[in-house]
Amino acid sequence: MEEGKVYIYGGTGHGKSPAAIGCGLIAAAKGAQVVIIQFLKGKGLTENDYQRRLEPEIKLFRFEKSDEDFVTLPKEKQEEEARNIRNGLNYAKKVLNTGECDMLILDEVLGLIDNKIITVEDLKNVLESRDGETDIIMTGISLDKDVCALADYVSEIRTIK
Repeated sequence: MEEGKVYIYGGTGHGKSPAAIGCGLIAAAKGAQVVIIQFLKGKGLTENDYQRRLEPEIKLFRFEKSDEDFVTLPKEKQEEEARNIRNGLNYAKKVLNTGECDMLILDEVLGLIDNKIITVEDLKNVLESRDGETDIIMTGISLDKDVCALADYVSEIRTIK
């Protein structure tokens, strides 16, 4: 089997999540199993039954309970959501460790670093769990050198107009 790669779609522009999800759709169309875990997205794609129509090739998860923006939550609620988010990362680690999918998309995972929910080291530990064949796509704004060092490919998305 071919060794999996780690991709980052980052930057301040719009379109990072659609690019990652598009890659997931293409992979699924070729027979791959795809897991998407969304962070900091409110309800994200789980708002309707569309996700059920993507299964079993694409499975979508969201571990946060609140539909509100994380930064607007009261401190106590933020702490609760941070625990939920870390559960999502633990699930990602399990998925990678067991080789459950061919592609794992961690949508807005870089925002967890920006919001100080996790560290770059925490993310590195998750990535090191993979079986070696799984492709990983991470999205978010942050593109500092420590985050970029975790990836094989980094694409900066910026809005021009």
